Amino acid sequence: MKTKTQVCIIDDEQDGRDYISLLIKNEFPDLEIVFQAASVEEAYIDLTKNSPDIIFLDIQLNDGTAFDLLSKFKEISAQIIFITAYENFAIQAIKNGATDYLLKPIKKIDFVIAVNKALENIRKNKAAAVNSLTSNSKISLPTFQGFKMISISDIIRCEADSSYTTFYLVNKGQIIVSKTLADFEDVLSEHQFFRIHHKHLINLTHLQEYIKGKGGQVIMSDGSALDVSTRKKNDFLQKIENIE
Repeated sequence: MKTKTQVCIIDDEQDGRDYISLLIKNEFPDLEIVFQAASVEEAYIDLTKNSPDIIFLDIQLNDGTAFDLLSKFKEISAQIIFITAYENFAIQAIKNGATDYLLKPIKKIDFVIAVNKALENIRKNKAAAVNSLTSNSKISLPTFQGFKMISISDIIRCEADSSYTTFYLVNKGQIIVSKTLADFEDVLSEHQFFRIHHKHLINLTHLQEYIKGKGGQVIMSDGSALDVSTRKKNDFLQKIENIE
């Protein structure tokens, strides 16, 4: 579960990455920088392993552009703050879902305004997600064609696979979503879901059996057997004891 808002910095200039890091440290110390990258290829690899909430993205990179990077993903849910020395990229940045657009050299006041805008968008998105769940206990899952409304009670478990999440349903159906498991963990945890492993978030109402072991193993209502990580074991057992 994320405890801090996570950010990444993608810029082919070391001075640029250092300056943004310094601004974050001085103005937003609660933000966590999860990675920095200097190229499209490096950033692509890092983004498949991480799910930052905010991306500081230089438009001109040494092996391509920010738009080349974004085209590699079907969807990126992060707030994107584009950074460049050229104003003529503004329209293209906006079309690519820019939260804001900063010109080099970056002014501190512009940086603070952009980050606060991103943080407010994140807050609103989380609030909307919670509201959608409390309304008829359903969740909206984005698909390539649009979205599907799924009853939370019909979700047996969720499984992480890099930057994708697979939802396993009671009708033996599956829905693959291009978001990380962490994007759903906070919201579903309010509805008797528990993350037993970095790959598995389970609906405790569909838990049928726990088998003792170093971490142990759970058997779900669909017959799946899932490992419980040793790090999660005590919290999991305590959660089960307190479940209503």
